[in-house]
Order: sequence, then C-alpha cells, then structure tokens
Amino acid sequence: MLAVVNTPGGSAPVELREVAEPQPASDEALVEVRAFSLNRGELRLFQSRPEGWRPGQDISGVVLKQAADRSGPKAGTRVVALTDNAGWAERAAVPGHRMAALPHNVRFEEAAALPVAGLTALRTLRHGAPLLGKRVLITGAAGGVGHMAVQIAARSGARVTAIVGGPERGRHLRGAVEIVEGIDRAKGPFALILESAGGASLAAAIARIEARGTIVIFGNSSGEPTSVSFRDFAEHPNARIQSFSYFTSEAEDRFAPDLALLAALVGDGSLKPVLAQHSWRDLSKIGPELRDRHIAGKAVFRIDQA
Repeated sequence: MLAVVNTPGGSAPVELREVAEPQPASDEALVEVRAFSLNRGELRLFQSRPEGWRPGQDISGVVLKQAADRSGPKAGTRVVALTDNAGWAERAAVPGHRMAALPHNVRFEEAAALPVAGLTALRTLRHGAPLLGKRVLITGAAGGVGHMAVQIAARSGARVTAIVGGPERGRHLRGAVEIVEGIDRAKGPFALILESAGGASLAAAIARIEARGTIVIFGNSSGEPTSVSFRDFAEHPNARIQSFSYFTSEAEDRFAPDLALLAALVGDGSLKPVLAQHSWRDLSKIGPELRDRHIAGKAVFRIDQA
C-alpha cells in the first residue's frame, strides 16, 4: 500500500512510498483511510524524525476490520480517528478507543479536521466551564484550533473576542462578538484566555485576565519566551496559567466520547471546520503554505487514486 514517509534531506520533506500493510494489535481496528489533516506542529517533526518515519495523527475513513477485542466501531462504520503516527496511508491500525462513528451527513474531509485541533479547542475551553455569559479571548483565532474554539465557545454561551493577524484572516470566523487584529487592541478583562503565541502575546494575556480567571497555554508559535513575575498578577488576584498537553490532557477513555461529540456538532451544524482541501499527492507543496500561515483553518488531504 502507499503511505507518506519522512525523507529529511531529500528534495521534499516527505514522499509517497510503498510500505507493508499494517498489522493491528488486539485492541486495534484496521481502517481504510479516506482523508487526513496536517497540523502545523507536525511540520517540525519532518525535520527531527529519521528517514522512513511515518507521520499522521488525524484521519477519517471506514473500518475494514473491527479490533479483535471487540472495542470500537464495527466493520463498515464511517469513523473519525486519532493515531500516534503512521495514519497518512491507504490503511492504518487504530486503537478502538480512539475512534468514533460519524453522522451520515459529516464528510470525511470535515471529520479529518477534528482530532488534534478539535479536541484541543474543546478541552482547553473546559478549563473555563461553565462558559455561559463569560468573556473569552482566543489568540490565533484564524488557525486550525482557534476557529473551532471560537465556535464551540460561542455555542456554549461565551462572549468571544477573536485575535487575528490581519483582516483577511478573520473573514471566515463564526461566533465571535468581536474580531481584533492583535492582542494589544483587546480590552479586558476576560474570564478565560486561550493563548498559543507566547512571548509578548502571553504577557499581554496576563495583563487582561480577570481575578480568578484562567489562561490556558497550548502553543508557542512565536518561539519567544515570556518573562513572568509575581507583580504581574497584582491586579489579577488568584488568576492562574494552565499548561495544556494534548495527549495527556484527559484520560485515554475520553478520546472516543470527545471525538463523537465533535462529530455530532459538525453534524448538527453547530461546528463548521474551515477547510483547505487537497490531494495527498500535494502534501509537500501545501506544508510550506500552512507553515507561513497562508492557509486559514485546516489543511485537509484526500487519499485518492493515481
């Protein structure tokens, strides 16, 4: 079968190669992959992982064979799924507890956008629950995580301020009560802030958090450090900074229910992932566009024939 394989130092960071068929463990299903999405964080892995490593976390497709231990959906079920790696292939082995059935009206391309970005959006917002009536600030709001966090927060009753890098970046956003170019222009205080830029952006977030509010850090796209001191919180007593680690943010048995929740939100129209859709044969060309933020929302790839 064909799969995406890491090729550091080659003419392209990855390429399609023939590889061996997956051999699922007893708790893994065999899934025919129909679509997958690329996260900006995965671009860095192409440079650090060895030749032959196989990337891929966010996938959607059809279960060809249910896990031997009977966990997870049955054969023939359309699913959204999360793998540790090796998901960008014609077929993949996926733990039964890391997949969920799709509503009939959710396309494979929409589903593939959900695992990493959608779960990050959902789970970071839980640090501010209940959100009804609260002011929420989301940096990087036009990105893969941000645009879904804006929608989920708004659906939960929050008043959302979305931070974007420019007017074009905010055109596709749904649910924000205000869209602001740059966090320095945002007027607090906010009960919950989702912060992914780091550096000066995180410092500005601290200045805008309300007493007992929470800043959830889920990225550092600027690559800059932030200097923090006790005095920074003098006017924001008992506010806290919460780190977020994706795979360990909640128990393993929560992956399937949370994926099912996200898929249901897409199915009922509450959540509309913004997609830039391509053939998986164009992966090497699209990666740099995502890295340089020329793509709003999620970069999604269809697995098609030659």
